Amino acid sequence: MNWTPDQPMVSIKDVHKAFGDFEVLKGVSFDVMKGEVICIIGPSGSGKSTLIRCINALNDIQQGSILVEGQEVNDPNLDKLELRKKVGMVFQQYNLFPHKTALQNIMMAPIRVLKRDKKETEELARQLIRKVRLEGKEDSYPGELSGGQQQRVAIARSLAMKPDIMLFDEVTAALDPETVGEVLLTIKELAQDGMTCILVTHEMGFAREVADHIYFTDKGLIIEHGPPKTFFDKAKDPRTKEFLSQIL
Repeated sequence: MNWTPDQPMVSIKDVHKAFGDFEVLKGVSFDVMKGEVICIIGPSGSGKSTLIRCINALNDIQQGSILVEGQEVNDPNLDKLELRKKVGMVFQQYNLFPHKTALQNIMMAPIRVLKRDKKETEELARQLIRKVRLEGKEDSYPGELSGGQQQRVAIARSLAMKPDIMLFDEVTAALDPETVGEVLLTIKELAQDGMTCILVTHEMGFAREVADHIYFTDKGLIIEHGPPKTFFDKAKDPRTKEFLSQIL
């Protein structure tokens, strides 16, 4: 496993995934280089969320290969914990512990999973709270925070594991419109800091502004892809054009 940064950080080749007889992914391939921001867009049920869950080994795959820093995710001997230290994931639902404060939520995994020092972890957690612009909310419980604030705590919690890659699965889908912007700004700043990010998103303005490359999926296949300017202004496939005409 001699991965070097000039190779793709994530390399997906001919990935197939079915739930029972229903084939969700029908041969998806793409690479993500270190520091890239990739947006995956497409209609509901096109396999977007399944795909990024496969990168984190939350879903297994029937065929194909997913390499993360040279490590085959589909290897039956894979240490999933080691993988998830490298690959952080933020979901649509924040899944914070309601009886723990924002700070405690962020500190839990590094202390329990990585056995990190409590004092160092608290220092890191306070830095991350500043990073996601929630100073003053350290001792607030999730129930006292807005959806957007909870989602930013969830992002900070994921960052506390010091991952190399962040996966975002429609993280703004459950939020009120006025809190969507603050979460997207947090992700944008992460991207500017050089974090490798893969996002499933419906936020086209964000994708246009922040993505290095956009992939459009439909019925389990990548139909079209390209840098934002080409993708939005010169889409070729009729399905892409139709999708964009409905949402832009």
